Amino acid sequence: MAGVLEEALSRLFCEPVKLTAAGRTDSGVHATGQVVSLKTAASFAFDRLPLALNAILPDDCSVREASVVEADFSARFGARERTYVYVILNRPRPSALLNRYAWHLPHPLELDAMRSAAERTLGEHDFLGFCGSLPLDSGGEPASTVRCVTRFSVERRGALVRLEVAANGFLHRMVRTLAGTLTECGRGRRPASDISGILARAERGLAGPVAPAGGLYLAGVRYAGGYDSFAEPPVLGPPTRDLD
Repeated sequence: MAGVLEEALSRLFCEPVKLTAAGRTDSGVHATGQVVSLKTAASFAFDRLPLALNAILPDDCSVREASVVEADFSARFGARERTYVYVILNRPRPSALLNRYAWHLPHPLELDAMRSAAERTLGEHDFLGFCGSLPLDSGGEPASTVRCVTRFSVERRGALVRLEVAANGFLHRMVRTLAGTLTECGRGRRPASDISGILARAERGLAGPVAPAGGLYLAGVRYAGGYDSFAEPPVLGPPTRDLD
């Protein structure tokens, strides 16, 4: 989507535009709270930028708001905390409408076991065991896999199970691997204490499966000064009846 947004901005500003995004997502992952930054010399009524962009963007991409910020602001490097939400449809029958937006698990999940597992990730740990591929620094050398998780909640909303995890940073496929491992705890396939062992041993391959991309949402990014882009995924809006 970055390329699509860059193309639209370049059209409006009549100059090439290069974006810096707060986070990168795998194919199939959604974002309701993505933040991007850019520099431009164009003269534009920035309070009308979202309206102008949404008029030319494709239907699967939209802009909520735009602001003029300090020249040294970076959506990526200025981020203090990122929040992801993962959605599971937990009932016997699937939903054709939610196929792209939630992971269908027909077996009942024990949420207390999942919460116990989630609590073990809180604080600063080496998350190598939950990493899809090693991060590299600017010189191409392996970078640190230590991250600090500040919040990890598990709740049920009707037929949906909502996971919310916030941290100072995330590794490749970290949230999806955590979600897959927690569901194994919820199904009784492994004890919650396994999470502590995976963190301690920092070995890839000990964790559970990588959950499908469609259930994951980059839901918010927090910056110094109190700005938080968080937006709840629409699929989690207050349900008025059972999902079709």
